[in-house]
Amino acid sequence: MNNSNFAFLLCFALYLAPNFAAAEDWPNWMGPSRDNRWDAENILRRFPVDGPKQLWSTPVAGGYAGPAVVGDRVYLMDFVTEADVKVSNFQRKEFEGEERVLCLDANSGKVLWKHSYPVTTSVSYPAGPRCTPVVEGDLLYTLGAEGNLKCIAASSGEVVWSQDLREEYSTKSALWGYAGHPLIDGNKLITLVGGEGSHTVAFDKKTGQEIWRYGNAPEQGYSPPTIIESAGKRQLILMSPKSISSIDPETGKELWTKDYEATSGSIIMTPLQVGKHLFVGGYANRNLMLELSDGKPGAKVLFQDKPKLGISPVNVQPFLEGNLIYGMHQTGELMAVEIPSGKRLWTTSKPLADRPVGSGTAFIVQNKDVYFLFCETGELVIARLSPEGYQELDRAMVIEPTNDAFGRKVAWNPPAYANGRVYIRNDERCICLELTDGK
Repeated sequence: MNNSNFAFLLCFALYLAPNFAAAEDWPNWMGPSRDNRWDAENILRRFPVDGPKQLWSTPVAGGYAGPAVVGDRVYLMDFVTEADVKVSNFQRKEFEGEERVLCLDANSGKVLWKHSYPVTTSVSYPAGPRCTPVVEGDLLYTLGAEGNLKCIAASSGEVVWSQDLREEYSTKSALWGYAGHPLIDGNKLITLVGGEGSHTVAFDKKTGQEIWRYGNAPEQGYSPPTIIESAGKRQLILMSPKSISSIDPETGKELWTKDYEATSGSIIMTPLQVGKHLFVGGYANRNLMLELSDGKPGAKVLFQDKPKLGISPVNVQPFLEGNLIYGMHQTGELMAVEIPSGKRLWTTSKPLADRPVGSGTAFIVQNKDVYFLFCETGELVIARLSPEGYQELDRAMVIEPTNDAFGRKVAWNPPAYANGRVYIRNDERCICLELTDGK
């Protein structure tokens, strides 16, 4: 091999190395590609007799935010208070406390650093923050339940910049708090904000300076922003309680918009694209199927608010596999939905109970030919999902459900899958479980 070819291959290998190193990270909501796919090798298909091995357990406080894992560090948020916040609190009663950002050693659970700040919260289900931290390089981005947006040095915990969204944009938190997970796109951090003309705002991810703002809505809603490719153009898709819109992610300029009416502001899932179709579903069967235009950005409605079509998620983003959506419906049932017809191929309550449990929750992650479902009961399930149905392979009780909802105990915290392990938290502790089969 001549020197020039060797140099090229060396440079190519160095270029790929960071991608390989990051393949096992879970740096934000739903993993590296925000699609709940986990590509790790040699992962269990059956649990050991005594369940998956627990490697460590670390005390934490309340919240619904999932952990993020990058390299040998785990990042999560919680809310420390002396008050009893395990309540629904639809009256928006105020609670005093501190929101914290914690950095743990991924191998031992040891707290490496923490950043805290005072918060008065008045959201419904006030246990703590909702949004999974976002990690890119040495920068960590967090969004608290009351709109405290922060950029923090991931290595040290020092604050790089921060924004109090409610104060800066003259708005208030939605009923269930700030829950739309921020999105990094190039040099931008894009997040739901609220306020006049600022439903969504793009910030410079390094300085916190506003780049653009877009839209009005009666409330922020909870649907995380997403980017699709259609009509030869990158489109940022935004949901609000009154519309679905496509905008240019670089400029904030609107490309198209369609009316959408959410029940009680409850639009939670991120729209899913299947070829030229775009689907979103909200509480009380507020579903919408769009056909995207070919020539220039645009969309037309195929069906809307059909009670027996599509899916209406509450707490969990559905999983997309080919032209099928697997997800938890508002009834607490797992179902398979065909796109673009919206036809429900099958429905089962089995991941959670023998009968449907209203607003029942199971977080779905795919690992090659199986799915891991972390259920609100504190159980981790291994199953196969296909157009033919749900096949359970194994389940294990792994953590206590510590919060309250609808008269039952629940764990409504999405796990992180990295390093051949799963990182799960409730309102009292974060645990790490080994999921490799040893091969």
